[in-house]
Amino acid sequence: MREKNVVTWSAMISGLAMNGHGRGALEAFRQMGQAGVPPDDQTFTGLLSACSHCGLLDEGMLFFETMTKQYGIKPNIHHYGCIADLMGRVGKLDQAYELIMSMKELKPDSALWRTLLGACRIHHNVTLGETVVGHLVELKAQEAGDYVLLLNIYSSVGDWEKVKDTRRFMKERGIQTSLGCSSIIVKGVVHEFLVDDVSHSRKEEIYTTMDEINKQLKIAGYVADITSELHNLDEEEKGHALSYHSEKLAMAFGILATPPGTTIRIAKNLRTCVDCHEFAKALSWVYNRVVVIRDRNRFHHFREGRCSCDDFW
Repeated sequence: MREKNVVTWSAMISGLAMNGHGRGALEAFRQMGQAGVPPDDQTFTGLLSACSHCGLLDEGMLFFETMTKQYGIKPNIHHYGCIADLMGRVGKLDQAYELIMSMKELKPDSALWRTLLGACRIHHNVTLGETVVGHLVELKAQEAGDYVLLLNIYSSVGDWEKVKDTRRFMKERGIQTSLGCSSIIVKGVVHEFLVDDVSHSRKEEIYTTMDEINKQLKIAGYVADITSELHNLDEEEKGHALSYHSEKLAMAFGILATPPGTTIRIAKNLRTCVDCHEFAKALSWVYNRVVVIRDRNRFHHFREGRCSCDDFW
């Protein structure tokens, strides 16, 4: 571009952040400064998001301080959300909660509380997770996905009584979860999959491919993360229940229907579960494929057994 202004630089920084290129976002900010373009609040949202996605705690806290002292920009709800997310990523959950509670001029919204709830899931913090859901209830903003995160926290620590109680509560209140749906475009045609989907015209080939992928990944060391299954089943039953999630079927179809080396791009309507995330990492390594999954939170770029989110989403 002949002219780069604050909007174009901020868009670049945000795009890099969303795709897990935190260092690239920081470098873009440095170049922005060299070009003499002053940042605005959107720039710092992208910058703090980049620090959050890459776990750059010291840099993030420095930028959070700099935006006020050097640029005179008052932090908004999105800036606080990025810092809370960053603290949650590195395990500082209590500090993140204290930060949110210390907000005086701004009232914490549901997105901010959900950010902390997601961190509670990652770090299996039951007590704080329950507290956060309480705040969402106070805001009358709780959604089915919030209770699913809480179920994930309970199941990860094996508290099946609370899983049962939460399910009963959801049923009594008529809170229904959305079905997971994943889509992939092959040769200009959109192919959609649900869990255990048998509606596709090539279903037999897809399930045969899925079984072969499972065999190859197990040989390579992949083990299903059974904490992602929210029903009180034995380990074998949990492993089977996890085998045919929608994004796994979409990945299997991608392997089946595209030439070796082709990037597999999938969109999912919900947050991807821990097991599907581990599955995608293993598949990218064993089959030497780049896999890009856009879930409801962010882009995940899987390459050579790693994900751009560094296992925090």
